[in-house]
Amino acid sequence: MKVDVLLGLQWGDEGKGKVVDVLTPHYAAVTRFQGGPNAGHTLEFEGQKYVLRSVPSGIFQGDKVNIIGNGVVLDPALFKTEVEQLEASGHDLTSRLYISRKAHLILPTHRLLDAAYESAKGSGKIGTTGKGIGPTYTDKVSRNGVRVGDIELNFEEKYKNAVARHKKILSDYNYPLDKLPELEKAWFEGLEKLKQFKFVDSEHYVNHLLAEGKDVLAEGAQGTMLDVDFGSYPFVTSSNTVCAGACTGLGVAPRNIGEVFGIFKAYCTRVGSGPFPTELFDETGETLRKLGHEFGAVTGRPRRCGWIDLVALRYAVMVNGVSQLIMMKSDILDNFDTVKACVAYKIGDRETDEMPFDINEGVEPVYMEFEGWKTPMDKMTSADQFPKAFKDYVSFIESYLGVPVKIVSVGPDREQTIML
Repeated sequence: MKVDVLLGLQWGDEGKGKVVDVLTPHYAAVTRFQGGPNAGHTLEFEGQKYVLRSVPSGIFQGDKVNIIGNGVVLDPALFKTEVEQLEASGHDLTSRLYISRKAHLILPTHRLLDAAYESAKGSGKIGTTGKGIGPTYTDKVSRNGVRVGDIELNFEEKYKNAVARHKKILSDYNYPLDKLPELEKAWFEGLEKLKQFKFVDSEHYVNHLLAEGKDVLAEGAQGTMLDVDFGSYPFVTSSNTVCAGACTGLGVAPRNIGEVFGIFKAYCTRVGSGPFPTELFDETGETLRKLGHEFGAVTGRPRRCGWIDLVALRYAVMVNGVSQLIMMKSDILDNFDTVKACVAYKIGDRETDEMPFDINEGVEPVYMEFEGWKTPMDKMTSADQFPKAFKDYVSFIESYLGVPVKIVSVGPDREQTIML
C-alpha cells in the first residue's frame, strides 16, 4: 500500500485542512510530516469552525489514527491550548493521536530567539510568525535539539543545557529575558499535557501500517513556494514543504509514495513578507480579501491577494510530482466580469514561463484574461451545474499544468466539495 501526500502548491493557506477531512475516510491513518504551530488548518462542518495547528486534520473522523511525525516541531504550550479547545468541543484525542519520539520540541527560548533574530534584520524582516519554528529547526540541523523522546530519558539535563546556550545567544543580541518565566510556566504545563499522549517510533508505526495493507495520508503544512529549498528564499519557512519532505518527515521510502494531491486556490494569497508577482494593490485585491475572508487562521494577519500564478503553480506541480489537482475557493471569483491568470513572467526584455532563480524584484506578470462566470456556485452540488465560463477556466488550468483537476471546492463547509 502507499502513502498519499496532500500539500499546498502556493504560499500556504490553500485549504488543506478541509480536504484532508474530506479524504480521511479512505485512509487508516493521517499524518503531519513537517512544520509547526505557525500553520493553521481551518475546517468547517455541522455549523462549527475549527483551527488546527499541530494536530492532523483527520482527527475529526473518529476511528482514524492521527500521527504527528518526526519532521514536525512541537510547542507543548500551544499544543495544550489546541487540544483543550478540541476536548471542550467534545473531541477526545488521547486514544487516537500519536506523537513521534523524533519530533523536536520548540522551547520557550526558541520563541525569544525568533523575536531577537527578526528584530535584528531591521528592514529585511522575513515576516516570521514568532512561534520559534526557525530557531528550533536550526537547533535540529546543528544537532542541538531536544526531542519528544528525550522526555522519557535525560530530559532535565538536555533542557537545561539548551536554555543556557540560548540565553548566551540572547545576551549577544541584548534581548531581554523578562518574558521567559511566563513562557516557561505555560510550557511546562503543556509538557504535562503532552505526556498524556502515546509516544511512538513513527517511522516503524507508519511502515507497519503499509505492510498490513493499509493506506496512509500525509498532510503537508504551509505551501510549496515556502519550501526552504524551492520556495522564494529567503522568504520561506524552515522545513521542506514539498512531497520529498513526507519521506524524511515520516521515514517512508520514495517507492511508497502513491498519489500526490496538489491544492491551490482559484486565485492567490500570501501572508508576511516576500515576493508575490501577481499581487494586486487595487480595489480588486481588496475585494478578493473581503470575499475570501483572507486573514491568517493562526495570526489573524490580512493576507496579500492577487490573481492565480500559473508559472509558479506549474513549477510546484513539477517539483512535487503532482498527480491530482484540487481547486479551492472557486466561488470567490463568482462575481468578477473578468478573471486573469499569469501565464509568463516578463523580466527585462524577455519572457519566460519557467520559475527563475530570483523573483524578489523585476518580475512583471503576463496575464491571460477569461470571461467571468457571474454565477453563484456555493449552492452547486455537481460539476454538471458549473457555468461554461468556469469550465473553460478550469480546462485551461489543466492544459497549462498538464494535470487534471479532480476536486473543486465551492465553499468552506465539507459538504461544499465537488468531485469531478
